[in-house]
Amino acid sequence: MADQPKTAEPGRTGLSPRKKQQVSRGVQYVILAAALVAVVLYADWPSLAQNFAKLDVASAALPDLFTIALRNTIIYTVGGFVFAFVMGLALALMRLSQVRPYRWIAIIYIEIFRGLPALLIFLLIVFLPLALPGFAVPGGTYGQGILGLGLVGAAYQAEIFRAGLQAVPKGQTEAARSLGMSASRAQITVVIPQAIRMVIPPTTNQFVALLKDSSLVLFLGVSGEYVELAKFGNDLASQYANATPIMVAGITYLIVTIPLGYLASRLEGRKGRNR
Repeated sequence: MADQPKTAEPGRTGLSPRKKQQVSRGVQYVILAAALVAVVLYADWPSLAQNFAKLDVASAALPDLFTIALRNTIIYTVGGFVFAFVMGLALALMRLSQVRPYRWIAIIYIEIFRGLPALLIFLLIVFLPLALPGFAVPGGTYGQGILGLGLVGAAYQAEIFRAGLQAVPKGQTEAARSLGMSASRAQITVVIPQAIRMVIPPTTNQFVALLKDSSLVLFLGVSGEYVELAKFGNDLASQYANATPIMVAGITYLIVTIPLGYLASRLEGRKGRNR
């Protein structure tokens, strides 16, 4: 009896999974290209340039964009980062402590300041003198901005440090103790330095996050020589009734954050290769 021709099984298209993936990718490329062409053809480029890329308005932001706005942004960010770094390490040690009240304090702080919006923290700082008459944050406006960023950043930095401290092999501590070191000295000279090296990539990302959160300083009512990039761009946009200064401020943020993000990615990759 002659062999019967084979028929395709139900539900089989005859395309291999790799071919299907290539077809799917080709369709996506076509859709993206069509969307790009539609944007190029139908966007009102003259109007966009007039409202978002007006050169004379952009030039009016110089040199204050760098000498005042960017400088203040860096001051707020670096100050808040140092605050968060030190306090975050202390909170991480408290959370891992065998003393139960220390753990409770650390857990309560971390959960509260990770759960509250950062904007709300800055608004609370504004009203702090009303709750505590006669109290003033040291450093004035700079101190208020650094305090707000530090309080929020410390909660996240504490969790980063906790992960780093727990990742250090216990054998390191045991080896240090066998050499006659006390528990505290072993922690300071052996465990903490290793943990800090481990958490450099996520800590870099945390710095970038604080840099972006520095825009919330505008809710402190800063003005004049204390403005940061977001406030500076918003004030100029209101003055000229044009969004170009906001675009300029955004580009300035990107000039700083993109290299830092790339650095964090490189550090993450190097850390992964060294494992």
